[in-house]
Amino acid sequence: MKLTATECKNAKPKEKAYKLADGGGMFLLIQPNGARYWRMKYRYAGKEKLLALGVFPEVTLSEARQKRDAARKLLDAGEDPSATRREQKRQDLARTEQTFERIAREWHKKGSADWSAGYAAKIMDSLEQNVFPSIGRRPIDEISAKEMLDLLTKIEARGALEIASRVKQRCSAVFDYAITKLLTRYNPTHPLRGSFAAPKNKNYARLSIAEMPEFMRKLAEYDGRKVTALAIRFMAYTFVRTGELRGAEWNEIDFEGALWRIPAERMKMKEQHLVPLSSQAIAILRELKTFTGDGRLVFPGDRNANKPMSENTVLYAIYRMGYRTRMTGHGFRGIASTALNEMGYRPDVIERQLAHSERDGVRAAYNHAQYLPERITMMQHWADYLDAIAAGNKVIAGKFGQAA
Repeated sequence: MKLTATECKNAKPKEKAYKLADGGGMFLLIQPNGARYWRMKYRYAGKEKLLALGVFPEVTLSEARQKRDAARKLLDAGEDPSATRREQKRQDLARTEQTFERIAREWHKKGSADWSAGYAAKIMDSLEQNVFPSIGRRPIDEISAKEMLDLLTKIEARGALEIASRVKQRCSAVFDYAITKLLTRYNPTHPLRGSFAAPKNKNYARLSIAEMPEFMRKLAEYDGRKVTALAIRFMAYTFVRTGELRGAEWNEIDFEGALWRIPAERMKMKEQHLVPLSSQAIAILRELKTFTGDGRLVFPGDRNANKPMSENTVLYAIYRMGYRTRMTGHGFRGIASTALNEMGYRPDVIERQLAHSERDGVRAAYNHAQYLPERITMMQHWADYLDAIAAGNKVIAGKFGQAA
């Protein structure tokens, strides 16, 4: 006779464990402590085995029968239900361990061998800031196109079109890598092609030189994190790339020689770069020493002193000053380039200071010191010029830019 749900519910514990059979090898095992377990007895390869089907009443009689029938089908197909279950558990565990973050870090580690340290840090920072909080813990083969759409839409809603585009590219590369490792069969970024507007401007947003006096005055009144304000001012004086600024280390700074030596591995063109430091830039660094001088990095992150500040820190601070979509950290390079050309400095000198090197293998080793005396003069003049216009002085356009 088959069991009924009522019989299962009313089964009382006895001094010793006992069974209530349901047929097909399945039975309900009632323990002396009242616990009730579904079990199935079967034979495989001449050996008697026992398969656990769950705990009553969490697993109902009907559900236990479904599990028994499924196990019987495996036996009919020549498979051992217990071995099949163990393999399924192994696969499930492996899938939960193959999270997006773990695979992304593995992809990043392999790719870092061909990237500059600054570029590698920038990629990981963008993933840690924009991706891992949302899908980092998700098994990579379970992430859907809808999840990726929601993630990228949130970034786009901030007005960060360039970041959204780069994040999509990097996530796509991680999914493609996972496919080659047979960890997933599907790249959920592929259906999103054309779903996001490309950044309208190929050039980074920047102010005109006429808008810089007001910007510098607002920067002087900035009420956010002090290190961030100093970073923006330092970038204005030196017009280095954001990644070069973020990765700056104290051992690269020569205070006596007023020179910042950026190693080749942190430069976009993979060449050492020299940045002459104006008296204003040196003063900023000495002030920064009181905040970050105990660590390795000149501009560490707010939460982790061993990691550079986020690539978004400067951008969001500029937004906070009221310049959303009008100015970026990279914009200082365009402003300086335009203004210094108008002041009469030689284009070759300006381009060398911008680290726009020609890819000439013979000259590459010597480019970092090219035109250095002129660059030292130019960088001091540029800092004096910014201070002068911030103070409200009218400055005569020209190489020597004296206050009127």
